[in-house]
Amino acid sequence: MKSYKTVEALIEGNALWTPELEQLRKILTATPLEETVKWGAPCYTYEGKNLVGIGAFKSYFGLWFHLGALLSDDAQVLQNTLEGKTKALRQWRMASKKDIKARTISAYVKEAIALQAQGKEIKPERNKPLIIPPELKDALAKNAKTRAAFGQFTKGRQREFAAYIAQAKREETKANRVKKILPMITQGPSLNDKYQS
Repeated sequence: MKSYKTVEALIEGNALWTPELEQLRKILTATPLEETVKWGAPCYTYEGKNLVGIGAFKSYFGLWFHLGALLSDDAQVLQNTLEGKTKALRQWRMASKKDIKARTISAYVKEAIALQAQGKEIKPERNKPLIIPPELKDALAKNAKTRAAFGQFTKGRQREFAAYIAQAKREETKANRVKKILPMITQGPSLNDKYQS
């Protein structure tokens, strides 16, 4: 998904879903949520906490509920797009304007606000074991400077790099990813620094 600095830029820059995105925005701005842009996409917050995001892709557009796993999901529209990895975030995919159910969206937002007001959250797992994929382990073994730099990272940053390799399905993709991240490890940035603001 392309990164945008304003909600207007996202809507104008997405010829496939312009009317649909405008409609979602209208529904969300009619709620007590505050509109902002985070990670290059529209994000709606309540008391400074992320609750809902809007996104658009080639085959669908939709909403992301940051506390989605805690919502009752009476309409059965929410899905976990990274099963086993994503704990709280849930996505509501839509493929046409008729999929936009204003009352249901408003009800989900109302429930999300209530959960946030009660302080409900799903905390990330802490102290998970660090599993370094063999491809990254081999590359680090061959380069002392990169291995030393990797060793200076926090466990969280090490996990970012390890997961980036492990998530690739094909061996060729894993090899390309290792090649891409080795200079990044040596230079010291987090794999996700470009998304941080």
